Amino acid sequence: MKKENPILDKSKAFAIRIVNLYNYLKTDKSEYVMSKQLLRSGTSIGANVRESVYAQSRADFLSKMYIALKEANESAYWIEILEDTKYLTPPQAKSIHDDCTELIKILSSITNTAKNS
Repeated sequence: MKKENPILDKSKAFAIRIVNLYNYLKTDKSEYVMSKQLLRSGTSIGANVRESVYAQSRADFLSKMYIALKEANESAYWIEILEDTKYLTPPQAKSIHDDCTELIKILSSITNTAKNS
């Protein structure tokens, strides 16, 4: 039986949303630069969380989680820029930004707990 891991599940679901958003921005909006940046940072979150599962040490685990946190923060930035430049409507941006903010909160909690234990 697979053990539930909310950060793994949420970061993967976010990556899938980012891939779908990238395809939308590229196809429907002809936006290639910012969407590519968002694709990289948004999918990197889950990749680093996944790597942390088999971290070689506590320091390695913490490093992967901090990288995921930084990538989540960068993703939030690109989402804000895409909204401010009218590539995303406010409701579109809010929906995905809310998911990103949730990841940031979870990753912040994980890094603070791991750092202080």
